Formats: sequence, structure tokens, C-alpha cells
Amino acid sequence: MPRQSRIELPGSLHHVMARGIDRQKIFYDERDLFHFRDRFGDLISQSGNRCFAWALLTNHFHLLLKSGNEPLSRMMRRLLTGYAVYFNQRHKRSGHLFQNRFKSILCQEDTYFLQLVRYIHLNPIRAGEIKTLQALAKYPFTGHAYIVGDLKNEWQDTQYSLQWFGSDKQTSQARYIEFIKDGLSEGKREDLTGGGLLRTAGGWKNLQDLKMRGESMLGDERMLGDSDFVEEVWKNTHGKNNQAKISDGKQYSLDQLVINASIHFKVEPSDVCSASKNYQIQKAKSVICYLAVRILHYSGSEVANHLNISRSSVSRMVSGFQQNESFQQFLRSLHLAE
Repeated sequence: MPRQSRIELPGSLHHVMARGIDRQKIFYDERDLFHFRDRFGDLISQSGNRCFAWALLTNHFHLLLKSGNEPLSRMMRRLLTGYAVYFNQRHKRSGHLFQNRFKSILCQEDTYFLQLVRYIHLNPIRAGEIKTLQALAKYPFTGHAYIVGDLKNEWQDTQYSLQWFGSDKQTSQARYIEFIKDGLSEGKREDLTGGGLLRTAGGWKNLQDLKMRGESMLGDERMLGDSDFVEEVWKNTHGKNNQAKISDGKQYSLDQLVINASIHFKVEPSDVCSASKNYQIQKAKSVICYLAVRILHYSGSEVANHLNISRSSVSRMVSGFQQNESFQQFLRSLHLAE
């Protein structure tokens, strides 16, 4: 099955992420960080896209962008390709720098904007690269310092972020700082780094309840938003008939397969993509591998990347798979049984 295309809509909000290949460093020192920051700022200014939040970490980065007339994918290709050439030349290396394509999640703005701003700007503290909010306010490699006013640049839209907290700049900055401080106890927010049915349903328990009631819900792993948001985006891009429902069964993303297998085998979706050796989790992985490769025609590499396992593990699970009644029940639940 071919990889899904990116959703490009002018004026839409995107959470963009990219990671170093094999989780290796993409920034060795401040010279690398400043080079990437300045290159990114130039491209934002040239493209007409808007940046509200950003954070550069040792082996990955996060950006919160609103698309303009130039597609985000074009700007990101220029950014990543140009930086990779600089990085390889400076550090005398060759080959790919970034892991696969960059990840771009189309986000429902009114629901998630402030949560994403906070999540992105607190990344250096969660990663242990910055210790305190006071240090973060002077750190030049996230957008936080530019919103609170300790640092300035010409390309980050700080005013739009502050408008969510009031019309007076001093008051809105104080409220913004309190909002950021309230997020220190949240920890990692996996719900803000992806889309799909799990996020649309509002969590694992809600999704289980929907499945048990036989109800369907719109979801797309490229979007973070509720069912109405997903439906509206689909209407503006591909038309209503191409929407993917939890009960659809005609075409499944890997995200949907993981969720449905988790329900069937009574395990957590996050565990299916972990290194756990639990018997039920291994059964779920085996079924996903066989179904994805043999029936839905995903490549072994796509499945391996999604499940965080090796390509050889996928091949082993597919070749050694033995169909049984449990598997047939799972196929029937997906409407894929003959």
C-alpha cells in the first residue's frame, strides 16, 4: 500500500517533527544550532508561512507552523536538505542525516494550539537539556524566549500566541508564563505528537467503548482533532467518500491496525510498538505483520518502522505465521475475512 500523501491546506496548523537517523545527533554544538535556526528563520520569511513555536534538541526538533501560499513540504525539503549538506560537510560525514521523512500532523487549532505551544516549548526541560524556566527564558533555541521578550527575532509570530492570553502585552506575557509553568508536571504528551483514531476518540478507553458499541468515528493518522474536524478536512481535500472509519474494513492504516489488534488482544496500543516480550503483545504484533504485508500489501520496512522492530523480525513473523480461529475472528472484526 502506498504511503499516504501529506495534507496541504493553506492556512492550516501543523505540528512538524524530524529526528536524526537511528536517533543520532543532528546538532553537535551551538554552531550547528544557530545555523539551523537562522536557516529556518530565513525560509519562514521567504515562504510566507508562519511559525508560532519551535524547539531544537540534540537529536530532533519540533515546529508549530501555519501554512501560507508555499506548501510546507517544499519549505521543509529546502530546510532539511540544506542543513544536511552543511552538517555533513562540517562534520566530515556522508549519508542520510534525518530518519525517514519529516512528520507533519494537521492540527485542530482552537482545541490544540495552546497545548502544542506549551508542549513544544517545554521539550528542552523534559529532555534534561535545560533545567529551569528561568534558563528556558534565555535559551535561544526555542521560541519561548522570544515570546517572553528576553530575545527577539523577525520571523516568529509571537503576537498571535500572546493574543490568546489577552490584549495587553505585559499582562498576556505574565499569563503565558503561568500557563507554561502549569505544564511542567504534565510529562511527555504522546497524544500531541500524532493523529489517528486514538486521538480523535479522546483516549484508549473511549475508543474501546466505541468499538464495543459498534459505533464508528472518523480518524486519520495525519490529523490531530475531533471527528468533525477530520470530516471537514476530508471534504476540503479528497471528498467525503474517502473518509476512513473505525468500522470501515476496506482500507486500514497501520495506526488503525495497531488500535484494532490492541482491542482484540486486550493490550495497550503503546505496548504493541514497544520492546515488550509479553505473549499477548507478541501475538498482536505477529497478526499485524502478517495482515499488513500479506493482505494489505504494506512493505516490510513500513511495518518495521511503525512497530519499532527490525525488518528481519517482520519477515520472521510473516513467514512463521499460522492462521487459527483467533486470527479468523480478528479478520471478521475488520470485515476482511473471505
